Amino acid sequence: MAKGVNIFKLETLNKFIQKLPRQENLLFINLFPTDQYPSDTIRWMVEYGSVGMTPFVAPGSPAPNVGDEQFYSEGSAVAAYWKEKTFLDEVILNNLREPLTEQTYYTAEKQIARKIQRLRARCDRRKEWMISQMLFNHSFSYQIKGGTKFTVNYNVPSQNKQSLSGNDYWQRSNGVKGSTATPIKDVFAFRKEYVDELGREPEYCVITSDMLTYWMFDTALQDLLKKSAFGEGDLFTNPQGVFSKLLGLGNLIVYDEFFDIASWTTGNITGGSSTTVTVEEITDFVPGPCRVYNMSEMFTYETAEITAVNYATNTLSFADAITNSYSSGKCRIALRKKFAADDKLMFFSKSVEGETIAEFMEAPFGLNRNWGMYGDTKTEWDPDGLWMRIQNKGLPVMYWPNAVMTFKVFETESGSP
Repeated sequence: MAKGVNIFKLETLNKFIQKLPRQENLLFINLFPTDQYPSDTIRWMVEYGSVGMTPFVAPGSPAPNVGDEQFYSEGSAVAAYWKEKTFLDEVILNNLREPLTEQTYYTAEKQIARKIQRLRARCDRRKEWMISQMLFNHSFSYQIKGGTKFTVNYNVPSQNKQSLSGNDYWQRSNGVKGSTATPIKDVFAFRKEYVDELGREPEYCVITSDMLTYWMFDTALQDLLKKSAFGEGDLFTNPQGVFSKLLGLGNLIVYDEFFDIASWTTGNITGGSSTTVTVEEITDFVPGPCRVYNMSEMFTYETAEITAVNYATNTLSFADAITNSYSSGKCRIALRKKFAADDKLMFFSKSVEGETIAEFMEAPFGLNRNWGMYGDTKTEWDPDGLWMRIQNKGLPVMYWPNAVMTFKVFETESGSP
């Protein structure tokens, strides 16, 4: 630990981390509660129950058992663990001890605060990613002890994850509306299916701006708006409010927050011929549009399309050869993804019968049995400096899988690098 620097004392560091404001732009970690679980094997009760009533009985007779036991089951999974660190070199650390220059001290302190804030933000986004995967894809995979990949499945009923097909898609892979697509009719049908399943209207509908833009320029919806009290002016000044009321979508949320999946390349890239690239960290990469950054120059990149990911060899395959040449360690591949799916509508209610449908369970880790985001430090002697690390462990759990319903309406997920 850097001697004489209070911020690196574990108690001070962790108090500072906890006082940092949670990112208000992340939807799901702010919507669902967090609780602590006593072990890293997390178990939770899954409820598919109906909205029943207590039966009449004759006075003096015994009370019957609740009649929906058959709707209960148990979910179980090993908690996911994630961590990251950053290095503080001797220049920054020595500036913290500078006795004469207040400005130098302030600048160094700001640098460290920004590094801690960045670590916390990245840690929060991993938690947000897990919850969004649970809601939109109903499962996700992660590494557990021994490097084994584990997949947690939230047992969302098949009727709650639907997809259009063929020309019924609102948007085909070529960007054109399907010849038999009926967006208005479909939305009302989706709402009815949700009500029939849960016995209530969905509390939230989550889409991205891609979906909102599609609605704004869909001719059938525009024709409907001309006959309504909203009119075209309201459509373009307040599209979210217009569609929420017009289609009966309750709390319509347009959620475009994104994250970057990025890694350094580990070999030279030959411009015009390299269609396969090896990267340091491949875990989260998926096919899609990406940016190839030249890290020797500020804000310089080219775009490319990842067509395949080989997790065994840490290689990415591209549709076309990378245009420019890059030296090993001077290039970074970044794939930008949204937490919400561009190709789906997602309906859900935050609670059912007074019980929240999901929460995030924190699991203990470390010799001191820490719960939640935890920071620590370690001194490095060559080169001189200090490693600062943030860790967390836990898993989102879903108690009411039938309170979530997704509808895939675009043939392919849209996106841009």
